[in-house]
Amino acid sequence: MSHAELSDREFSQFQQLIYRIAGISLSGAKKPLVTSRLTNRVRQHGHSSFGAYFETLMQDKEELQIAVDLLTTNETYFFREPKHMDFLAEKLLPVHPRGRPFRIWSAASSSGEEAYSLAMVLADKLGEESWEILGSDISTRVLEKARGGHYSLDRTNGIPQAYLKRYCLKGIGTQTGTFKISRALRDRVSFHQVNLIEPLPRLGEFDAIFLRNVMIYFDMETKRQVVSRLLPLLRPGGHFFISHSESLNGVCDTLKLVSPSIYRKP
Repeated sequence: MSHAELSDREFSQFQQLIYRIAGISLSGAKKPLVTSRLTNRVRQHGHSSFGAYFETLMQDKEELQIAVDLLTTNETYFFREPKHMDFLAEKLLPVHPRGRPFRIWSAASSSGEEAYSLAMVLADKLGEESWEILGSDISTRVLEKARGGHYSLDRTNGIPQAYLKRYCLKGIGTQTGTFKISRALRDRVSFHQVNLIEPLPRLGEFDAIFLRNVMIYFDMETKRQVVSRLLPLLRPGGHFFISHSESLNGVCDTLKLVSPSIYRKP
């Protein structure tokens, strides 16, 4: 079967779909991304056009989830924006009241690298103290990967050497070229499917919320809604982390900027 072309009309159908479901605004520049990520699915269903595949999505919930997974997955890596990890380790954890669990929400955790990076810092600095991390994403596929905690060895860039030794197991035999996050660490991190543009499930209160590298995909109104939905779950005095390439200007005025891309709830 020849390679189906994504027409402008079909592209706009997918644009509207992913905006409605995930709040993500795909610019015209993302047309090749939609083509490359969905071509295999179009083929597997035996369709000769993206329009026909779109019709399938309207009737097939499972396939719709697969398409959402493919279109919402973002590139991520361990210890991204290390200044945030330093701030957590040096400024927040030393002053946290003992006896109360330190809770972090990695709100767009993708395949788990961010949540496990945070877990390494907490395990190192808090030792046996009580702490927990929740990772969430809209994509069920990346959450499966996150729960497994199993990655290619070339993903270890950025993980401090001491953490690599303590919290990661190097694969041998058929698992050569991979590593796995240690069981003890995986047990402290839970992953849940959460759609940030819908009413949130009951997740409890957090000392820190990481919402990094996801707002760049939202328009202004969606950013406002998402942040206002998350803020009640941040305890007073808690910290809100966004990516260095993002801003809360015009999005939210209740948070106080304490360091580039790090905010505090009064």
